[in-house]
Amino acid sequence: MKKNTPPQKKRFRLVIVIILSYIVFVPLTANGQSRADKVNMVKDQSGRKIVVDKPYQRIISLYGAHTENLFSLGLDKEIIGVSRHESYPAQALTKPVYSYHDDPEKFMAARPDLVLVRPMIDRGHPQFVTQLENSGIAVVSLQPATVSEMYEYWKILGVLTGRQTQAHDMVLRFQNISSKFKALGSSIAVKKKVYFESIHSKMKTFSPDSMAIFALVTAGGINVAGDAKPVRNTNIARYGKERILSHAAQIDVYLAQSGAMNRPTVSMIKAEPGFNVIKAVDNDQIFIIDEQIVSRPTLRLLEGIHEIGKILYPDVFNENANKILMRKLSDQES
Repeated sequence: MKKNTPPQKKRFRLVIVIILSYIVFVPLTANGQSRADKVNMVKDQSGRKIVVDKPYQRIISLYGAHTENLFSLGLDKEIIGVSRHESYPAQALTKPVYSYHDDPEKFMAARPDLVLVRPMIDRGHPQFVTQLENSGIAVVSLQPATVSEMYEYWKILGVLTGRQTQAHDMVLRFQNISSKFKALGSSIAVKKKVYFESIHSKMKTFSPDSMAIFALVTAGGINVAGDAKPVRNTNIARYGKERILSHAAQIDVYLAQSGAMNRPTVSMIKAEPGFNVIKAVDNDQIFIIDEQIVSRPTLRLLEGIHEIGKILYPDVFNENANKILMRKLSDQES
């Protein structure tokens, strides 16, 4: 008589079958170790499953964060093209420039084996992407929204390029240094309440699990817009002037990111009708911070934490914090 298999064993066998059928990228474990170090297939945000028989060696990056992370992985010679408006690192400025507005023939002439895009390009320019794929070029679409997704994203880049060890080291380095900054922020007895603006004209902030809010909280700040709801699963959240002003007496510091989608100035924020009742505005506690160090999934997010810490608690984020950050920079250079 055939014995019934316990449900737990059935589930275990199902997992084994799935793993043997195809290996896909999987998240980090609780201790920060990756279970994907030996995978040969990754899955991007558009659902593509890309088999990586060998590392890609001719890469065009159409997103600044991809470019920056590829350089962090030590892939200078493998990068044969970058997007417009690149600014970091300096080596990126020496690379040929490409755009999804270009004729796909320009890409084909460069003979890339991989083009890295983000979902915005995938959704907005499907014909361009299809033409690249039809010509035999692998296209991978990635853009993490949270810090945990950022870790997975770095690991995927490692698998695509054969730099799994370096990607794993990036994760550990980020976790180690951010934990030191968090300890500094946790030492603050009276924490400052902050409103963090993402888009001034639309009165938008950041979603609570965004990288920008991670940076704020790690530096010891309290997000007054913790009830904000993300827009279309992005890191941007609607808030509105009425809700901002409802916290007017609590906002100790008004932060605003500056970048392509938001170019505020302190005078613009001070002149906003009704903002004169905000405590931070009245006390001249308005600060502008570069979006590249608070909203991009790169190691420079550590610089964003450091910068916010100096704004909120300059007596705590002092020379010791500078030394912590310099360890990150020296590690990158080595």
